[in-house]
Amino acid sequence: MPQKTCRVELVASTPNPMAVIYAAFRQCYHAGFVGDMHTKLVDGDISEEKQAAFIKKVMESGHASPIEHVSFTFAIEGVSRALTHQLVRHRIASFSQQSQRYVDGSNFDYILPPAFAKIPEAKARFEKFLDEVGDAYQELKQILEENGRGEKAKEDARFVLPQATESKIVVTMNCRSLLNFFEHRCCTRAQWEIRDMANQMLKICRTALPCVFEDAGARCEKLKYCPEGEKFTCGRYPLP
Repeated sequence: MPQKTCRVELVASTPNPMAVIYAAFRQCYHAGFVGDMHTKLVDGDISEEKQAAFIKKVMESGHASPIEHVSFTFAIEGVSRALTHQLVRHRIASFSQQSQRYVDGSNFDYILPPAFAKIPEAKARFEKFLDEVGDAYQELKQILEENGRGEKAKEDARFVLPQATESKIVVTMNCRSLLNFFEHRCCTRAQWEIRDMANQMLKICRTALPCVFEDAGARCEKLKYCPEGEKFTCGRYPLP
């Protein structure tokens, strides 16, 4: 049962994302049909610099719905079931997660919390427990198989697997949902594991579409002050 760490890969995104967003924004204020404009945007008749400047200007006014037309799809591995339980609470998104009903968990990988890694006795006890769980899973699976459960034994044996069990998931979000996701999960108040994953996703998005994601991240990054209040602030930015 090896230890795993988070890995995020961009597997798909809307083609020509800036042109799509620019056209969507322009349609809100343009008397004509932007379908006729889109080819010119892709061909570069309107420079990317002009498109980016227009998008940023309109977004600063609070108008953000047109960025929902562009989405990003990420393949993610090396995350715990504890993380994915948090992740799927983000409503406007699509998720396809590795199933513990169908994937054999006899030799499951796991995520090691940094707090455990820093304390040898905590790490040793944690890994001992995981070995015990692995043995219990295999024993229960065998017992169930011998008593007629067959392939369905895995769906019952999985009940002993811990939240530390490594999972893999495919996630698709539109740009507006991603901005909201980054506001919450890049904040230091977010749990360390999902914060690391969010920061990896943000790095990819900033490279792919800087006009939307250049200032994305925890809310304080854009506000330049901490909105969390005196009780929860990390001190990175001043309180309002």
